[in-house]
Amino acid sequence: MGKFIKRYALEIYTVLGMAFMVVTSLMGNLSPIQCFVVCFNFLFILHEWEENAYPGGFLNLITQVIERDVNEETRRASRIPTGVLLITLTLLPFFFDEIALFAVSIAVFSIFECFIHIMGIKIFGLKKNYTPGMVTALLEGALGIALIVYLAANHLAAWYDYVGGFFLFLALFMCMQKTLTLMVGMRYRDLPKLMKKQLQRMRERSIVISAKKD
Repeated sequence: MGKFIKRYALEIYTVLGMAFMVVTSLMGNLSPIQCFVVCFNFLFILHEWEENAYPGGFLNLITQVIERDVNEETRRASRIPTGVLLITLTLLPFFFDEIALFAVSIAVFSIFECFIHIMGIKIFGLKKNYTPGMVTALLEGALGIALIVYLAANHLAAWYDYVGGFFLFLALFMCMQKTLTLMVGMRYRDLPKLMKKQLQRMRERSIVISAKKD
C-alpha cells in the first residue's frame, strides 16, 4: 500500500481534489471565500500536472539547485508532502471560511508560487521565459491577489489576519520543505547555502551576458 501511494501520489491527490470539487458543487450556497477556495483547488490540480507531467520538468530544475541525483521513486513520492500542504491550505479556509487568517494563507501561498516561477527563469538560468508550472502559477497569483483585494474591500480581515496568515503559510511551507529535504537525504539547514550558491551563479551569468552585450 505504501509503495502504491508513493508511486501514484500525484494521481491520488488529483482524485481527492476532483472529489472535493464534485462534493462542493452539490452543496450549494457557498460563501464567496469558499468559491475562491474551490477555484484555488482546481488551479492547484492543474499546476501539479503542468509542473510534473505536462510539460513537467520542474523537479529536474530543483535537483540541479540541491545538487542531488534523485531517483524516480523519490520524485514521485515527493508529491506526498506537497499534496498534504495543498489539501491543508484548501480545507482550512473552506470549512472555516469566517476565519480570515486561513483565507489569507492560501492567497499568500498562491502569490508566492507565482513569484517563484517568475524568478525561477533567472534563478535556473533558463533561455525561455517559462518554468514548468508557470502558466497555472500566474493564474494562482492573480486569484490570490483577487482574494486579498476582496478581503480588504469588504473589511473581512484585520491586520493580525494578514500577519497570521503569512506566518501560517510560512510554517506549513517550511514543514513541507523540511520533509522534502529529508526525503532526498539533505539537512534542511543546508538549503539556504545551496540557494546562496545558486544566486551567485545567477549573478555570474548576468555579468557574462552584460559583457557580451558590451
